[in-house]
Amino acid sequence: MPERFADRVVLVTGAAQGIGESVAVRLASEGARVALLDLPGSPVSDVAARIDAAGERARPYELDVTDTAALNTCVAKVAEDWGRIDGLVNNAGINGPSAPVEEYPEDEFDRVVAVNLKAVWLGTKAVFPHLKRVGGAIVNLASTAGTAGYPGRAPYSAAKHAVIGLTKATAVEGAPFGVRVNCVCPSGVETPMMLDAERAAGGDAARAREAFLASKPLGRYARPEEIAALIAFLLSPEAGYITGAPYLIDGGQTARP
Repeated sequence: MPERFADRVVLVTGAAQGIGESVAVRLASEGARVALLDLPGSPVSDVAARIDAAGERARPYELDVTDTAALNTCVAKVAEDWGRIDGLVNNAGINGPSAPVEEYPEDEFDRVVAVNLKAVWLGTKAVFPHLKRVGGAIVNLASTAGTAGYPGRAPYSAAKHAVIGLTKATAVEGAPFGVRVNCVCPSGVETPMMLDAERAAGGDAARAREAFLASKPLGRYARPEEIAALIAFLLSPEAGYITGAPYLIDGGQTARP
């Protein structure tokens, strides 16, 4: 595989599992030095060690990405460790509970918005000065829930809609400096987060999976590696004229009337 990211440094949030782990593996395989960010106590150190036990290509950083001070300290540490920052993948996210809008707990609303939206802004804000120096790139994780309304998941859907708006606004701000900002909008990926969504959908996980799969013309969930491939492309020089764009990757789900 060609080393499209040789000597580039990329931060990936939510890197301990699922899409984030696959993105880190893919970028490192193409020459990137990858900073893996995830919560304290998560297996992020194990993931980093599997990618590169010597720590030359992958290093773990344990923090809560909704903690402004911790995130700013982490970004400064990554820049100090490797001398530059070329990219950011804002992947960390949570489902939150499924409940009607009038019954949704306020504290859960705040938590869903903090992780899925505010942390994207915080990460972008922290790395932007570094990216402006090198003409770097950001990829944010939105969702098909950011393009349509999902019953029972109003805060999640609202946050993902806002991620698309944040992507577009920061793309315009970054353009004069050669900074590109895009987002991907998956629907149904074989990850622990998807399994949680199945269990939360009415309590019958098997029936929920059947319904989710029936909504997709391709008839299956995406593999995390498929999402990672798109993210790697959007970070790469091959996507040099793409910015401010939300990319659907949903097995044809939104193509249906």
